[in-house]
Amino acid sequence: MSRFFPGVPALLALVSCASAPSQQAASAPAPQAAPVERVVARPEAPRPSRKERVRRILPHNVRLQISDGGKARSAASGVVVGSERDEKGGVVAWVVTNAHAVEMGHLKEPVLRVLVDRRGDVLEHTGEVAATGQVPDMDLALVRVPGLDLPAVKLADDAELEPGEDVVVAASPFGRALSLSGGMLSQVEWDRETKRPKMVKTDAPIGYGASGGGIFSLETGKLLAIVEGYRTAKVDFAVQEQSYSFDVPMPGETFAAPSAKVRQFLQARGFARLLQHGASSEGGVAHAAGR
Repeated sequence: MSRFFPGVPALLALVSCASAPSQQAASAPAPQAAPVERVVARPEAPRPSRKERVRRILPHNVRLQISDGGKARSAASGVVVGSERDEKGGVVAWVVTNAHAVEMGHLKEPVLRVLVDRRGDVLEHTGEVAATGQVPDMDLALVRVPGLDLPAVKLADDAELEPGEDVVVAASPFGRALSLSGGMLSQVEWDRETKRPKMVKTDAPIGYGASGGGIFSLETGKLLAIVEGYRTAKVDFAVQEQSYSFDVPMPGETFAAPSAKVRQFLQARGFARLLQHGASSEGGVAHAAGR
């Protein structure tokens, strides 16, 4: 779009000499018209496509597998929130997941594996739990993963958590490779005392094993929350006089720990340094989304 500014109209001034009536009236020279200034609007940079936005989100995610005596026992998901070098110069990744997802006290020979899927190849690392919160108030855990070189995610600010925000949930349900689901933030519950988000919900569908998965803003790519679980409704039916029942996930009832709670957890457990890189149906029963 071009903008045009009108030039200054020329003014003609006729000057007469009263003492010399016989002389012809002298006219003042007409001022030059101001040049027309044209402002050409610059074309806006093309907005990234949905695929390009998702491509920025994927590298922050991993899947977790707990085995005992060589047998797989449970699966969960995780998000890389920190990356640094150890005293020997080796890379170390820090992964946030759910505390209930890495509970291994009941196992005899537990091994925590952190897996990254890359086009059919699976990169495997051994992780160790560095910190855990108290379930259910702080259902978060931090896993240290030596040798894992993945970029750390940026945490969203509190003001960025608003109902209606378009989101992508990245998780590894049923212990399989990373998968995505889309939706929006369906609810943000605020703490009356701290004035910070204490719980969020999304209508994006998830599956068993999605505990610890990340809920990301599709617009900014920042981490909005960590999946904790989902609410279900029990459905009963009968077939040939036999009674059956199963739990059905309730739409919009996937609940998660917001980024504010992730910050609080890391700070309380002595890992505030990991945040520096981002200085930017009724009667349903609550179920954990993983393990």
